[in-house]
Amino acid sequence: MNTTIFLEKLHWENIKSFWLEPSILIQGGILLGMLLVAVLLTRLTKPLIKSLSEKSEEDSWSGKAWRHLERVLAPVYLILLCIVSLVIADPLKLGSESLIRPFASAATAWAIYRLVSGFTQSRAWLRLIAVIAFGLAALHSFGLLEATMEVLELISFKVGDRTISVLGLLNGVAILLFLLWISSLLGSSGEKKIRSLPHLPPSLQVLLTKILRVLLIFLSFVVALSTIGLDLSSFALLGGAIGVGIGFGLQKVVSNLVSGLILLLDRSIKPGDVIEIDGTYGWINSLRARYASVITRDGKEHLIPNEDLITNRVVNWSFSDRNVRVRVPLGISYDNEPREAIRLCLEASRSVDRTLQDPEPRCLLTGFGDNSVDLELRFWIDDPSNGVGNVRSAVMLAIWDKFKENGIQIPYPQRDLHIKNLSTELKDRLP
Repeated sequence: MNTTIFLEKLHWENIKSFWLEPSILIQGGILLGMLLVAVLLTRLTKPLIKSLSEKSEEDSWSGKAWRHLERVLAPVYLILLCIVSLVIADPLKLGSESLIRPFASAATAWAIYRLVSGFTQSRAWLRLIAVIAFGLAALHSFGLLEATMEVLELISFKVGDRTISVLGLLNGVAILLFLLWISSLLGSSGEKKIRSLPHLPPSLQVLLTKILRVLLIFLSFVVALSTIGLDLSSFALLGGAIGVGIGFGLQKVVSNLVSGLILLLDRSIKPGDVIEIDGTYGWINSLRARYASVITRDGKEHLIPNEDLITNRVVNWSFSDRNVRVRVPLGISYDNEPREAIRLCLEASRSVDRTLQDPEPRCLLTGFGDNSVDLELRFWIDDPSNGVGNVRSAVMLAIWDKFKENGIQIPYPQRDLHIKNLSTELKDRLP
């Protein structure tokens, strides 16, 4: 059916006579019968395929294949029935291109949409696939697909010495979108495989995942540009200009990207480490290309640029060993026995659950101050991510209780005043 015949049939009389033609009525009956048979076959076979899908493992290829087949079951039945109808209708000269072939094109577009919807939940991707699939089906149904392709092939423009048609550009964009979608699926699958490897550290897993995704996206663009017909060597000058622009305008961004790669390679900071930088104390939640996510004890998430982690002094509490020593300075009165106070401090530290017994806590006499005998309790913990200040507070409260029970005093500051010259008037007032 060409475009002229289609436009002529837009008149009401032609439309009325068209639908009352015997061949059209027969085709309509065939289509109705196909729909009923497809619904019946779908209801009969869908429970069987669903049971086979449930018996298979969720991540196995067989399980995924059964689930995708269950999703496209109805359109596949319609396509098969359309093929059988075309085989029967063509010898009988029923004019199958009027209804059956457009219906077959629509069923094919529906099958493609249902198949793609099983791989992605993004509404943007699904809308795009629906527009492309059903648009091509509509053009093919009305006999406009070839004419449209010829017009798009005639519209062209030059890029350097090469001539690129709009059709070639659309083909390249379609291939790029398809490759980006495949790259997303392969990247997600590769990330799961990499994270399942038991002997790879978390930092190396993040690095390999990022390299894999960047490589897949780069290959997608290279293949798409080659499909359009562009000479990739012509982009060398443009790449140099972009490099200069990056060097001057995006220094911080590039510095953070390079710093992120260095952190992943040398493993000095990795997800799960407890760090302290510029007064920020917390644990690394994730390492990104530009920044590191650090969550503090009060629930705040700090996004620290990777460059700061490279250039500034960082305290990594769990770099090579998660054991951390906590110091608690205190003082007692000169009237008390320091050995008894040391014993009570050690008992108080052992009474707190989070303190380690190996290495065992220590309490030392560090000096004789102006007002007190100075002691320092040192104990170890192995979970700094749960906080240091809270365990220090718990130990100090236990020391307070022990000192109260045993009469150990924590003295107040004292000062002795020596008055050298006192006036006669003040002397007379003194008792």
